[in-house]
Amino acid sequence: MSIRADVLVVGGSLGGVSAALGAAWAGASVMLVEAGRWLGGQLTSQGVCTPDENAWVEMGGCTRSYADLRRAIRDHYRTRYRLSTEPGATSDGSPRLNPGLCWVSRLSVEPRVAEAILREMVLREPGITLIEGAAVLGARIADDRVQSLAIRMPGGAVERVSASIVVDATDLGDLLPITGAEYRLGAESADETGEPDAPPEPRPDWVQPFTFPFALELRPRGEDHTIPEPERYAEMKSLQGYHVLDGAMRGMFTEYGWWEYRRVIAAACFDDPAFPCDVAMINTGSNDFRGGTLPGDDPVQDASVRAAGRLASLGYVRWLQTECPREDDPTARGYPELRLRADWFETDDGIAPAPYIRESRRLCAVHAVREQDIVARDSGGAVHQTGPRAAFRADSVGIGHYWLDIHEGGSDEPGRFMETRPYQIPLASLIPVRLRNLLPGCKNLGVTHLASGAFRLHPVEWNIGESVGVLAALCATQRTEPREVLERDALRAAYQRRLLDRGVPLFWWGNLPHEHPAWRTAQRLSMDGSLDGGDSVDMQPDMEARLIRARSAARPA
Repeated sequence: MSIRADVLVVGGSLGGVSAALGAAWAGASVMLVEAGRWLGGQLTSQGVCTPDENAWVEMGGCTRSYADLRRAIRDHYRTRYRLSTEPGATSDGSPRLNPGLCWVSRLSVEPRVAEAILREMVLREPGITLIEGAAVLGARIADDRVQSLAIRMPGGAVERVSASIVVDATDLGDLLPITGAEYRLGAESADETGEPDAPPEPRPDWVQPFTFPFALELRPRGEDHTIPEPERYAEMKSLQGYHVLDGAMRGMFTEYGWWEYRRVIAAACFDDPAFPCDVAMINTGSNDFRGGTLPGDDPVQDASVRAAGRLASLGYVRWLQTECPREDDPTARGYPELRLRADWFETDDGIAPAPYIRESRRLCAVHAVREQDIVARDSGGAVHQTGPRAAFRADSVGIGHYWLDIHEGGSDEPGRFMETRPYQIPLASLIPVRLRNLLPGCKNLGVTHLASGAFRLHPVEWNIGESVGVLAALCATQRTEPREVLERDALRAAYQRRLLDRGVPLFWWGNLPHEHPAWRTAQRLSMDGSLDGGDSVDMQPDMEARLIRARSAARPA
């Protein structure tokens, strides 16, 4: 039996969900295929539920639909629970509720809550058919096109599924090897990319470590929720070097402390019996797995690495409960009052069902974003991007910003943390060098290993997926191909107009929300060069006058 859709999205990651929504909004019939039972990837099943975002995310630093997702999360807590008067909860009616009062993000959400919101967004869209518990077994390729995928459906039957455009939205870029697409894994050499911090030779083993997060509840002192000693505990303790303080952390329970870092529920934020105690998601250097990376070439070995990664996180729970030096008593060890909230994930061991994947296989695209394209300075101090934004891209399909953040742990690669300039997502980084109807839907786009450290975050992945979904729908409904949209000015302009219709910013104006009456005008005029971006990402007080002058000088829309 053969099944057909305009757009086939493989992978229910955060980017996969937004790709499906974007394509359906643009008029395509969409099939969204997910191997597991969770939608949302890093925000949900991977436990990174205090999203890593940018300084402008509350204003103009994301797409309209991502802002809608954040609003729905806050509405969930406002409408179902009684909030306290704690700043960050109601804060005199401020819309910026942060249920965990965490300091890594301006927002937090329980993984199951985020999953339910994303699922509702998908299910209420009539153009999307969701299939869960399905696996891609192979691909039929002809004339540099993906003709069909062989997919084992939940009941066990194998179906041939074809689509005008196929989107790989798996967290590890699983479709890239299956379809024979050209891709990269690990670090490119400096000779290849010209990146100052790239190694002299390719290092395919330099892949960022994965992490299995887990939720802990801080119960009253005197309670004992110590878990049994996990398998291979001594080995994992030695391998991981369990500790507490990472990065900017100043203590365990102090301001900017380990506990508040990714706290998801702050009891002080609620005046409600549903949340008597704090709950934090633990995702730190101590459970970044040091014994191997994903993906590898052998599925059996990958499964073994995943299993060891789970044990490393479970061992960290045990260490925190029994051996961690207490901040309140220098003579004591362990916090047995920390309770593993296994119910948050409903897994046998209480650890997140899927690892947080920082780095995927990456498509060999027409253009690969490099370190020097986005960083202010490299690790040696050499200056690269001097303006308030990274270098302008006329083929922009969205925006993003985060540090270039490379975690150490999975290999001998040193960690890196470099400031970047707010950047645009180039259409050329989404177009394969050869295959004509395959698109990347999340962190598997055309970026180098180093640049990927700034492209893996929640609003960026969502923007990538959403823009790819709109592109896929345009190609499917107008019978064209992604490369043509890149190369034909009229098609590209039509595509960018659709993105603006969708509320996807193409140019960085950090303080200009979608609701502002000048939002679309500012975006359009900035992209065609009629409106100077100035020396700040923020619009300055003379914005209205500048827009009037730019509008009068602009070409007709």
